[in-house]
Parts: sequence; structure tokens; C-alpha cells
Amino acid sequence: MPARAHAIAIASAVVFAATAAQPQDNAYPTRPVELVVPFSAGGATDVIARLASQLVTEEWGQPIVIQNKAGATGAIGGEYVVRAAPDGYTLLVATASTHAVLPAYRTDLKYDTVQSFDTVTLLATFPNLLVVNPRTVPAKTVAEFIDFLKSRPGKVNFGSSGAGSSVHFAGELFKLMTHTDMQHVPYRGSAPALADLLAGNVDVMFDNMTNVWPQVQQGQIRALGVASLERTPLAPEIPAIAETVPGFEATSWVGIVAPAGTPKPIVQKIAKSFTQAMKDPTVIKRLAELGGTAETNTPTEFRNFIADDRAKWRRLAEQAKIVAP
Repeated sequence: MPARAHAIAIASAVVFAATAAQPQDNAYPTRPVELVVPFSAGGATDVIARLASQLVTEEWGQPIVIQNKAGATGAIGGEYVVRAAPDGYTLLVATASTHAVLPAYRTDLKYDTVQSFDTVTLLATFPNLLVVNPRTVPAKTVAEFIDFLKSRPGKVNFGSSGAGSSVHFAGELFKLMTHTDMQHVPYRGSAPALADLLAGNVDVMFDNMTNVWPQVQQGQIRALGVASLERTPLAPEIPAIAETVPGFEATSWVGIVAPAGTPKPIVQKIAKSFTQAMKDPTVIKRLAELGGTAETNTPTEFRNFIADDRAKWRRLAEQAKIVAP
């Protein structure tokens, strides 16, 4: 075959392949979509995933099936999604814990939290809240709590949703910035950690406000400070920890990612649908009630967002010498 004819044949084949793929991408999804939540049911990540997925399911006409695959601070769920086919039918709920803090803590992850995924969109942000069991911690302010810790070095314990989680590193950041010491107790998700806080088996948590705010309102636990630089509109009476510990900030976030190599048209469709869901007044209202803020971005912006947050927590890990055993 002459070179010119051969080149034309190749170009035609490429155009045909792209054209053939386009209807498939436009038709997505044609079957149920699996959305992996890498933590136990009932926590903030799970709540937000279900809120958004309900609306997206209605738009797509295909169910989004929530799969809770807890363990290893999200690494089990992360590995599961990385191994899945990059076709848009297996997605992961990414969080500050799974994609920014955990890689700062563990160097043995079987995937890269930026390169191994195609980012879709951020869904929501929310501050962590410093809460204590009032039966074991008498402090009513952040300053009193710091004094309490200094009078009992290493004797107070704080729970988290897992080693290497954002909840864990919020506590480590507090220790570093206040020159205090606490014992870390990791759990398989926020829900069991909160249950032990309520029972008095752990004294303190720096958990997502979305997760602990209802218990604060009921008087079961006491909120000492919010981990954003400024007070939250949901509870303006609760001071920011930064008012006592200048510069202290430990906010969390939730978003959607897919296995690397997922077709861009599918990524864009998922991003558009979830972005629209987070604009729904019902979702915004429910998030606000829990202390969260609906916040979305583009796939590229979300990739940069994760990379920047990961760099921040890596600096803390190096400074505080926090490494996985």
C-alpha cells in the first residue's frame, strides 16, 4: 500500500475508533455504579457520599451502590479502586485522610494518591472539632485543656478514625504546636472511635464536625474549639483553636476520584453530575446543619488541591517525626 494511502487508512481508523467510543461515553452509565467509601458506615464521609449519590442516582436513572470498605485508614478501599477497570463504574470517595494525610504517614502504599487516580471533583469541606468527654476531661476552654495536658503528660488519650487519618494528624499537630503529649488510639473509622469517646474509653477527639456535632448539641460531649482559622457560622459561640494556638488549622474534605485512565468524557460527566448535586438546597442545608460546606471544583483543580494538601501534611510528618510502625 502506498505511504499516502496507508496514512489515510490509519487516520480513518483513529477517527472511527473515537467516533465509536463517543456514544458509549455519552450513554454512561448503562448499569449500576459502585461508589466505595473507605470507612465504616455512619461517619461523615459516608453521610456525604449518600447525600450526593441519591441525587445523582435520580439524574442517571442507574443506582449508585455504596460499598463501605473500611480498614487501614482508607488504604483497603483505595487499593480496591486502583485495581478496578477504569471505566467509570467503580469510584472512590477520597478524603483528606486517604489522599493527603495517609501518604504522609505511610511510605508503603501500593498506589500514589495523585498519579494512580483520575480526580473528579471536591464535594465538601468541614473543620475538625476538638471535643472531650466531660466526665474524664474537666477543661472547658482550649487554654484549660492545654494546662490539663501539661499536668498529665502522656496520660490523656485521643481517638481517631485510624492511624494516618486527618483526625489523627490533627491531634499530632495540636501536640506539636502546644508542646503537650497525648496517647493516640486508632480505630477503624470515626463511628467506633466516637462510640468509645462517648463511653469514656478515650478522652479526646479532633473529629470532623459533621460527625460529632449532634452529640455536642445533645450535651454528651463538650466542644472546646473548632480547627479552622475562624469560627464556624454553625456554632459561632465555639472559639477557633487558633484564637489560643495561633495558626492552628486542621480542616477535612471529601471528594470523588476514579481509577487512572478513566475516559475523560466519563470523568467530566461524573464531575458535572456530582457538582450539580452539591448545589441542591437540600444537600447544602443538611451539610450546614452538620457543620460542612458544599464546595466543588474541576478535575484539574481537585488534583492540584490534593497535591497541595498532601505536601502540607508531609511537612508535619517530617517535623514531628511521625512514621508508620
